Amino acid sequence: MSESEVRAAVERELPGVRADLERLVRIPGIAFEGFDHSHVERSAEAVAELLRGCGLDVEIVRSGGQPAVIGKRAAPPGAPTVLLYAHHDVQPVGDLTLWESDPFEPVERDGRLYGRGAADDKAGIMAHVAALRVYGDALPVGVVLFIEGEEEYGSDSLERLLAEHRDEIASDVIVIADSTNWDIGVPALTTCLRGIVNCFVEVRTLDHPVHSGVYGGPVPDALTALARLLASLHTEAGDVAVDGLLARGGASVDYPEERFRAEAGVAEGVSLIGTGQITDRLWTKPSLAVLGIDAPATAVAPNALVPAARAKLSVRLAPGDDPKRAYAALCAHLEKHAPWGAQVNVVFEHDGDPCVIDASGPMFDAARSAFRTAWDGTEPVDLGIGGSIPFIATFQEMFPGAAILVTGVEDPHARAHGPNESLHLGEFARVCLAEALLLRNVAEAGVDAVR
Repeated sequence: MSESEVRAAVERELPGVRADLERLVRIPGIAFEGFDHSHVERSAEAVAELLRGCGLDVEIVRSGGQPAVIGKRAAPPGAPTVLLYAHHDVQPVGDLTLWESDPFEPVERDGRLYGRGAADDKAGIMAHVAALRVYGDALPVGVVLFIEGEEEYGSDSLERLLAEHRDEIASDVIVIADSTNWDIGVPALTTCLRGIVNCFVEVRTLDHPVHSGVYGGPVPDALTALARLLASLHTEAGDVAVDGLLARGGASVDYPEERFRAEAGVAEGVSLIGTGQITDRLWTKPSLAVLGIDAPATAVAPNALVPAARAKLSVRLAPGDDPKRAYAALCAHLEKHAPWGAQVNVVFEHDGDPCVIDASGPMFDAARSAFRTAWDGTEPVDLGIGGSIPFIATFQEMFPGAAILVTGVEDPHARAHGPNESLHLGEFARVCLAEALLLRNVAEAGVDAVR
């Protein structure tokens, strides 16, 4: 198909693609514990139906976790095979009062489609489906669609699934549609991602609550001790103060502070923390955040010294760091800095490897060419991501010969994981066009260019 034919086909398919995206958004497929997982099953069935409609051989698979969907079509003679990844599960919605509309009833406002999963990552699924629909029976490459069902919950069963289905999903090129573009109007390839270590730290100073007046003064309460311990995790400038965590610099582009503050929603008068250029702080240096604290709620707190308090910590690791070593360094810091001899207990939750992608070669050239065309000549940016997609390192290890293209369906205003998540519909149309062009470009490059 010529470029003009691909463009016309994308325009033809977009209304149906959007309608199917909205149907997916209406399914609250949350894989976290405590939620109704029958919705995850419904979500997997809906994805499977979409892939069957594209003429793929489809199966729903699992390996002790939530259902994933695999769809396949063999390559034409001499053509490469492309694995298209996305995930159909979504984040919990959090505080409903912060949403301007029902998170599971998609609504368009000002050119954006609002709803949980509208961007992360049901738009990724539908970008793949759009590309398949563009070509119909004339698909120029072989495809394997792998649509995961528990990415937001940590991909606990993904490695087992990949091992069990390794031969059937082996591909020459892997497209992971779960990242972001640099800006509205500027496409990007993600070439490095930070790793992650999440854990809980509990501080105990008493074996039971005691009267804050009778015992307050000489006896430390656990909440104050926890506050002092958490304060030790950063320097005065806001850099992470845990010895042993890797930090590096050298990000290829910088993020204008005014734009960054606006996109992040930083409150007026609040300073940014850390040192170095903003993209280094986001992509190539560690960060550490306190995600939550277990302690008495203020409305019901008695006048008693709190005996124990717990916090959840999340560390994002620079590319090249090792999660196991980083966790050991964090534990050592917490034990060393326990105030007043408070008892400290650290409990591991999960981790994930950082990764760096060598984004050179014919398949990356094919992707950049597709992006330039879809964005009317705008040059794509190679960017890092402060967030983590640990399974990319797993794909790198299991399929070392494959070119891994991490592409974006989101933009800086998508608010993935937060209230009022949304998808820019104009950019989504470009994403669909870019993926259709990418498949054509990969086919033209051929298997020999991959290998």
